[in-house]
Amino acid sequence: MISVSALSLLWAAEKKSTTAAAPAFETAVKPLLKTCAPCHNRQAASGGLDVGAFSSPSTLVDQREGWDRILKKVRSGEMPPRGVARPPMNEVEAFTRYLTDEFARADRNGKADPGRVTAHRLNRNEYTNTIRDLLAVDFRAERDFPTDDSGEGFDNISDVLTISPVLMEKYLDAAERIAARAIGADPLPKKPLEAQYHARNKTIRRPDFSTIEAAHRVEWDGEYLVRIGLPGERDENAKPVSMGFWMDGKLLHTQTVETRPSKLVYFNPYSEEEMRLVLPEGDHVFRAGFINDSFADNLSEKDAYGNKKNKFLDSITFIGPFPAKVEKASRKKILVCDPGAGPVCVERIVRTLARRAYRRPVAKGEVAALMRFVEMARAEGQNPEQGIQLAIQAMLVSPRFLFRIEHDPDPNDAGKVHRVSDVELASRLSYFLWSSMPDDELLNLAEAGKLHAPGVLDAQVKRMLDDPKSSAFADNFAGQWLETRNLDVVKPDPKKFPDWGPELRDAMKTETRLFFGWMLRENRPLVEFLDARYTFLNERLAKHYGITGVKGPDFRRVELSTAERGGILSQASVLTVSSYPTRTSPVIRGKYVLQNILGAPPPPPPPDVPQLDESSIGNTGSLRQQLEKHRGNAVCASCHNKMDVLGFGLENYDAIGKWRTMDGKFLVDSSGTLPGGKTFSNPAEFRVLLRDDLPEFSNCLIEKMLTYALGRGLQRYDKRTVEEINRNLAASGYGFQSLIHEIVRSLPFQSRRGELSSSQQTSKAKEIARK
Repeated sequence: MISVSALSLLWAAEKKSTTAAAPAFETAVKPLLKTCAPCHNRQAASGGLDVGAFSSPSTLVDQREGWDRILKKVRSGEMPPRGVARPPMNEVEAFTRYLTDEFARADRNGKADPGRVTAHRLNRNEYTNTIRDLLAVDFRAERDFPTDDSGEGFDNISDVLTISPVLMEKYLDAAERIAARAIGADPLPKKPLEAQYHARNKTIRRPDFSTIEAAHRVEWDGEYLVRIGLPGERDENAKPVSMGFWMDGKLLHTQTVETRPSKLVYFNPYSEEEMRLVLPEGDHVFRAGFINDSFADNLSEKDAYGNKKNKFLDSITFIGPFPAKVEKASRKKILVCDPGAGPVCVERIVRTLARRAYRRPVAKGEVAALMRFVEMARAEGQNPEQGIQLAIQAMLVSPRFLFRIEHDPDPNDAGKVHRVSDVELASRLSYFLWSSMPDDELLNLAEAGKLHAPGVLDAQVKRMLDDPKSSAFADNFAGQWLETRNLDVVKPDPKKFPDWGPELRDAMKTETRLFFGWMLRENRPLVEFLDARYTFLNERLAKHYGITGVKGPDFRRVELSTAERGGILSQASVLTVSSYPTRTSPVIRGKYVLQNILGAPPPPPPPDVPQLDESSIGNTGSLRQQLEKHRGNAVCASCHNKMDVLGFGLENYDAIGKWRTMDGKFLVDSSGTLPGGKTFSNPAEFRVLLRDDLPEFSNCLIEKMLTYALGRGLQRYDKRTVEEINRNLAASGYGFQSLIHEIVRSLPFQSRRGELSSSQQTSKAKEIARK
């Protein structure tokens, strides 16, 4: 939050500038305000607004947030509302031009304020990824740690990321387990364990007739016997097929499978294929399937899984672990020399780890403190590796690891702005794009003081976006901006939507993640978020969309040949999370568009708002007709006139995103008129109107991404940064990567300031009040 002292100086400067603007205010602003007065006065105050409070030029500073709201509503055509005589267009243009110019001038003349971010605790995703990159250990914090609080729509907001006693206990327990797994102190079980995933108990998924998948956690690095169950047989002329086995999309092994009837088996033919593979610890998705096999393409589902009609897969069994002559990846990462060689090597290992764990150079005293844990282990008769394990455990519960801490030269002076150090900038950058710690290249540049050098920072952003770790940006930023994370918790009614299931849900998530990743990697223009003529599909999702020619479980880019789909608002993931379990909701979808596309979230509903009569939907009228009655209530109309019409533009998609032309016995009507008077008759025309609002969408996306990048909510003083980025984006063609670069170059991303103490703020506030 901006300091009182800075605000007082800024107000003084801005008020001085508005005095000269008074004559223009009288001619450009007051005439339009008079047309608003009948509804927005002290007595009526429709929408909580009394324009009498905005009657002088000085209010451009004192009431800036209110003026921003007024300007936005007038510019969009939302005000005056339908049914009220609109002022002449030249009057509206003079009003908006004057206010826009005055605000831009005030922002330029005001002192730039980068704001400040409090100490930032690693959230669960950041903790998981940091452990992976620091120690090469797969630890899933979301399974052990309490859910992170969210603020401003994201779970990486510093002010809400606190540590509770329960979380501290979890940290202590996790540090012990992670350190043991990293060094390899956990012995393999004495007897191999067996885990089976089978069609009969629905623990496997069938993306198509020739493929099965199972999610399985490998508890230890080691060698495993993998067994694939294959019931059925084909005719005597059938040829052998090649079977592949994949882990997380990577092909690990292939072997030939016989499909003809065996002379030794006459009833319930069944065979098994075995392979021995070295598998890494962690959560993985395994897939087994026939490669380039089209035998089952023309079979019905009954015949495809019929023992006398086809050879198919129905189970995956893992047996192990067995000792493998492969060094653990974590030991390779940690043991940069042989700890048995003596204390010099052990100290080198500890110092190297601490530098990476704390994401900065470490002082001699910090290394000495960690070496005391090594000495404690030695005193108890443990070997050097066990001492290193204890030191790792201590690192993982240190605030230096758990928090991203930035230092202010003048922490109590809000007027002094300073650039964050290169090392602090490296962490800001890596947690923005990777949700993880800086890698060696980034940290080395930062320690050498080269990260701020011309061209270096841009090159690092490009390198990091090209790195597979940038997939975390799609998962964590896009998953929260577009709310697709909620797919894990939504539960569409299975009676109304029998197509819904884990395969369809995961396909929806994958489509949006791949689409976002493509937009990012290829630096596509932002307008394609609104109306791209392509998407990413596999057979399951293509079938859901009614798109032919897409076969198999693998996703690929598909060109869209009809106007039914285009952009994120036609993707099933978005449409599902913005619906009720039993039906669509134009209200929720309209609010979604306002909040996530246009950056104009509606206020919360007032108390005692009457609920929609659900029982009458489909009986006495369509959903649209019932909502029209609902808007007849004056309390509801002010917001719903804006929200509902946006939601109607998506009514051709049912509650799980399937295209429809009928809603029960009623014809779907997806037409609407926007507050400014523009009309549309179907989703395609609706998307065209959204394209026309590209600057508004760009502004919304900038605000969302800047919030995520900084880990704090935006304040009024950030508006100039948002507008500057938007201008630069427009000049460069609205490329998506250009947005990333602009945010990284921005003042609030590269700088911070101090903050007044509570007593200083109180004293300054009293002083201003006296004056």
